[in-house]
Amino acid sequence: MFLEFFYLLRAKGLEVSINEWMTLMEALDKGLAHSSFLSFYYLCRSILIKTEADYDKFDAVFAEYFKDVHTPEDLPAEFWKWLSEDEQERDINDMGTGDEWPKELEEVLRLFRERIEEQKEKHDGGTYWIGTGGTSTMGRGGYHTTGIRTGGESRHKSALQIAGERNFKDFRQDKVLEIRQFQMAFRKLRQYSSRVDGMKTELDIDKTIDETCDNAGMLQLVYDKPRKNTVKLLLLIDSDGSMLPYSRMCNRLFQAVSKSNHFKDLKVYYFHNCIYDNLYNTPYCKRGDWVETNWVLSNLDSEYKVIFVGDAAMAPSELFRKGGNAIIGLGNEELGIEWLQKFNRRYKKKIWLNPIDKDSWNYTYGYKTIQAIREVFPMYELTLDGLDAGIKKLLVK
Repeated sequence: MFLEFFYLLRAKGLEVSINEWMTLMEALDKGLAHSSFLSFYYLCRSILIKTEADYDKFDAVFAEYFKDVHTPEDLPAEFWKWLSEDEQERDINDMGTGDEWPKELEEVLRLFRERIEEQKEKHDGGTYWIGTGGTSTMGRGGYHTTGIRTGGESRHKSALQIAGERNFKDFRQDKVLEIRQFQMAFRKLRQYSSRVDGMKTELDIDKTIDETCDNAGMLQLVYDKPRKNTVKLLLLIDSDGSMLPYSRMCNRLFQAVSKSNHFKDLKVYYFHNCIYDNLYNTPYCKRGDWVETNWVLSNLDSEYKVIFVGDAAMAPSELFRKGGNAIIGLGNEELGIEWLQKFNRRYKKKIWLNPIDKDSWNYTYGYKTIQAIREVFPMYELTLDGLDAGIKKLLVK
């Protein structure tokens, strides 16, 4: 049953096992979907999907496979107007029992189209017309246990179709990041020192559990000397005009990093397209408000972990020619690519985070410079998965 659905889930990258699929079949055989399409949706999701990060992928696949249950797109415009207006609240006991609703999809859609042809005015409550409230099987905000919802939000969670709403887009791990997601990702960037001298002020959870169990369940708190995070981070952010579409995301990244208090040291500088003689203190890249790049290379030791953030897309001359600096009046004797190679030689752990979609790196504007920089630094897409992979790269010994 629904074997093509199983193959489609696997093809779209959802790790559904044979055991999980057989569990779903057993649940259906026991009637746990209660002959309700909505219950079937929730049953599938609860058994087959292991993490909220995959909810949106599941919704997309579910909507694709069961696409015929969507509301027909030819619903007349006046219906949407009627459905968008506030309905008059009625006592549920006065609304009747509603239609005897067929379970076959073809019959559902046939009745829906017939009702569109018959109805000539807005309708609230009742048992038959497409409208708001009531126990009609068609409309929105109603009380019927099944049916087709058209517009608005499902007040009583009883519509026939729901997967197409894609309510879990924000949980995807391949989605661009919000501040909290950045913070959670950077919390993984930790390398602890050995136990330092001092007072035992850090709760040792494992030993507390062991001692409590040995003490017949009486709570026995165990403390240990704290360990310190030894990670020192150098964050270099491109502030060129081509980064403007990604400015909000980069701002979130900066806020997340600046609010992190677990790094041993944190330095943040900015550059314009490529790194040359100077690094800027602010994203405005004002002349004079900078530090010399050689000073950074000399004074920030090789133990710093370096994260570049930028699209890496620029004119080839900015990377491969003397005087290629795009800021008027600021030439450069050393090539941009040579400055990047200095960072590569100086620091053991470094990555480049690129906000451009990875699938576009080989043909977007600036693809030549993107390719050249990828040969110098490991490059990752600026998504949750990309950042996670990049942080793992920084932590490899």
